[in-house]
Amino acid sequence: MKHQLATAGRAAAGRAAAVPRDPPAIVSPFVDTLFTGGLSLLVLVPLLVMGRTDVLVLSVGVQAWVGALVNMPHFLASYRMVYRTQDSIRAHPWAAIYVPILLLIGCSAAVVASRWTDIPVSALLTISSTYLAWHYTSQAWGMVATFTYLDGNPFNALERKLVRGSLYILAAWHVVWFFYLGYDRYVNLTPLYVGLSILTAVALAMGLTGFALHKRRTGRIAPLRSCIPWTAIFVWYAAMARVGLPALFIVQIAHALQYLIFPFRVELNRTRRAVGAGPSQLFAFQIMVYLTVLLVGSIVASILLPLGAMAVVTNWLGSRPGQVVGFAISAFFNIHHYFTDGVVWKLRDPAVRADLFGHLKA
Repeated sequence: MKHQLATAGRAAAGRAAAVPRDPPAIVSPFVDTLFTGGLSLLVLVPLLVMGRTDVLVLSVGVQAWVGALVNMPHFLASYRMVYRTQDSIRAHPWAAIYVPILLLIGCSAAVVASRWTDIPVSALLTISSTYLAWHYTSQAWGMVATFTYLDGNPFNALERKLVRGSLYILAAWHVVWFFYLGYDRYVNLTPLYVGLSILTAVALAMGLTGFALHKRRTGRIAPLRSCIPWTAIFVWYAAMARVGLPALFIVQIAHALQYLIFPFRVELNRTRRAVGAGPSQLFAFQIMVYLTVLLVGSIVASILLPLGAMAVVTNWLGSRPGQVVGFAISAFFNIHHYFTDGVVWKLRDPAVRADLFGHLKA
């Protein structure tokens, strides 16, 4: 009997070993691929190929609701990363305290000054828009680095330079694209814009070379989840080049989706550590509270913040400052979010790796 049980046990163990394990993931390989750019490619590529870019121009009402349901949650999720505990605030004083104070002073001064000139508000929007280029391309690189790390085959120095260098070129294109569209009345940037648009072909070749060298060195193609974010940003910028500023809203939503699974995974891992071996119902309840607060808070903030602030400022300072306060609020959230992300997401930090990869077995 013992011999039969031992034989059966070895057979079961052999069958278990033969079953392939799912590759390490933030949520799952499919969800990771879909959120980090796959969904945006499924939407944008057919529209660009068919020339139906008019579909990308959404009504103001649709933009408001999509922003409340997708874009604002990614802001609040990043704030949760910084303001979760006193320790995290102390660890990131610039992101948590100093930069918000400086931004509040700058945005308030710009709103007051709008009674006489729009230059300060325009400066805030210009800073936000140029910073956005670095934010988008840095996040794309972060996705690439994360998923090659999870695959156990991160880039070497040369591959990293090629892939990240391609994103530097795209960041430069994004900055020039903004000035080309926003300041065309003041300066002719057409030659520079055309030149950088041509240079994006070089960026594409650089990135493909980096991935090809990575395949030759490791013996296998980099996981799809690491290729998708890099590919997606080329497609995003193609849509922006084709449609102009209206496409930026679609790209912003794709970027927000790309981001959201990462703070969600951190929340899952931190909650699991806090609950420990406690009942699964408690874990599920805390996650549901997190998601509910994130969604409800985003809807409330999206509806009340601009309108309420505009009404107050209009009563205090007049109609013109009230009209521009929405731009100031947008600049505050955007710049603070970009800075915060650059501070809290450092994979070289053991605490960040523990939060992000804590669910993975060693």
